[in-house]
Amino acid sequence: MNQILLLEDDEALGRGIGMALETPDCTVTCCGTLRQAADLLLKQRFELLILDINLPDGSGLELLQSLRKEGNQTPVILLTANDLELDGFVFDFSRLEFSKDGTPIELSKTEQRLLRLLVENRGRTLPRDLLLERVWDGGEFVDENALSVAVRRLRAKLGEAPIKTVYGVGYAWEVGK
Repeated sequence: MNQILLLEDDEALGRGIGMALETPDCTVTCCGTLRQAADLLLKQRFELLILDINLPDGSGLELLQSLRKEGNQTPVILLTANDLELDGFVFDFSRLEFSKDGTPIELSKTEQRLLRLLVENRGRTLPRDLLLERVWDGGEFVDENALSVAVRRLRAKLGEAPIKTVYGVGYAWEVGK
């Protein structure tokens, strides 16, 4: 029997996907957090992993990276809601289209990566070192001032963006702002 692991924090969506995939030869095991998925992966072998990118305790991409480092080559399908609308902002990461109040905004690749990390982790403070590593693919050879410059440029382009500086720690996309 084929086993599928579905990591999706939206219970209704998870049930719907699970029902669509379940067959007499295929069982779908659902979970809603990275921790639950990691525990299941230690106990059981799956033929397919379906991972949500935006989760309450992180990103399905983190789990995928960890699995690949361990040599796990199980096929993976990633789920994401790439089209985000926040307080009048519209961010479509799949089409790389960004706008505020209907006005298009041009963002550099660095600004796009930074924005995506901030909005996908909205409400959480992301440390400077994590941002340097993720935005600049490792960040070893990047001047730490580059992050401050990128945030300043992103704020200038977005206007009233709720990018909060947490002094001595990092940055956050404030929820409800």
